[in-house]
Amino acid sequence: MSSQGTVLAGIDGSAASSYALEWAIQEAKRLEWDIHVACAYTLPSFAASSMDGGYASLDSEAVRGGALGVLDAAADTVRSHGLDVTASLEMGDAAGVLTELSKDAGLAVVGTRGRGGFAERLLGTVSSALPAHGHCPTVIVPLGKGGRRRDANRPIGPLERIVVGVDGSPSSQIALGRAVDEALLWDATLTAFSSLPVTTGTTVHAWAPAVVDHDAILEDLETSLNTLVDRLLAERDMPQGFRVRRHGLDGAPASLLVEFSTAVDLVVVGSRGRGGFSGLLLGSTSQAVLHHAVCPVMVVPARCKNEGLPPTAVAGGMD
Repeated sequence: MSSQGTVLAGIDGSAASSYALEWAIQEAKRLEWDIHVACAYTLPSFAASSMDGGYASLDSEAVRGGALGVLDAAADTVRSHGLDVTASLEMGDAAGVLTELSKDAGLAVVGTRGRGGFAERLLGTVSSALPAHGHCPTVIVPLGKGGRRRDANRPIGPLERIVVGVDGSPSSQIALGRAVDEALLWDATLTAFSSLPVTTGTTVHAWAPAVVDHDAILEDLETSLNTLVDRLLAERDMPQGFRVRRHGLDGAPASLLVEFSTAVDLVVVGSRGRGGFSGLLLGSTSQAVLHHAVCPVMVVPARCKNEGLPPTAVAGGMD
């Protein structure tokens, strides 16, 4: 794999990972990148520690054979879409394996809330650990209850609406840049918002100042957001007519992101920020967004500041 030009897709044979693979294929087509599919598996502890070498060996071969079948099927699916594909079968913890593989990828994609398959943790721990520790942006693709797509009446198609959360931190500015790239790639509508978690409606937290000029704070928030967006767009050679919608909103970032996810095709957030989105990947906010968002969520780590989409990929996505 090369750091740019490859989408890493973590698969485990579940419906959720198959749906995530579909999403990865559509993104790779738009980018004109190849795909690397990876399946990680571990042996049951009772087999790995068995004193009966023959039993442990048989169990190992059965699990490996099943995982290899899942991997081969995924690779065939990618090829059927006319994309170049490589594949790797890895023995070990899925979160650790995919984090390591993300060093050589431009984007990682995994599913969440699956059942069954060979790496159940891929859709549990991985959906939290990979965004937090990955070396490239990670997209978490949700699946609804009962193994159904959350947008069951709508097949995976073009990204038409994207929203990005911005809190002024360097990491959120990097996420804003990647969101702009994705909007250009798909010719999508992009909305950037900042939130005011100090108040929600008429409720003021105990740690807030006794007197809060709510309207003034919101105005300052919108002014700061406009400055960040305008500066980013001015630094780039943007196509004529490209616009970013901006909003300063009252509310907790996690709640707003989840609410936005019901009406858009992709939510983009940064990691390790300061301010409104601080700790997004390390605590309850990340869990709320990654586990309750209706649409895919792209998490852009701060370390990706010099690894945005190449200009040729962005230009190639414009019709």
